[in-house]
Amino acid sequence: MTLVFVYNANSGTVNAALDSMHKIVSPSTYPCKLCELTFGTFTERTEWKEFRKNSGYDMRFLHKDEYLEEFGFGWLAEQDLPLAMIIDNSGPEVFISSETFNGINSVEALIALVREQLAPY
Repeated sequence: MTLVFVYNANSGTVNAALDSMHKIVSPSTYPCKLCELTFGTFTERTEWKEFRKNSGYDMRFLHKDEYLEEFGFGWLAEQDLPLAMIIDNSGPEVFISSETFNGINSVEALIALVREQLAPY
């Protein structure tokens, strides 16, 4: 089983710099709640980093362009971002939707939700 988290941002150094500037200049219009929850302006939030490293779960992180290259077909291409998917023997399914991400207000709440959602697994 693998958790795949998908940012609503493109990969690359230039895009990362532009995203950081966007967070500073107009944080209320920044389009990636997953980025906002797991990263500060320039670095990964300590709480998330510790959770990610110590969770014991296989996690992958993709940017929008990487996600579309790998999963840009069928129903997956139609999903709003950010999102998290769980991939197991039966294939991928949405684990945390964009709508759910947009309702999360802290990294602690995200960690609690991931743990809760993974309980049946």
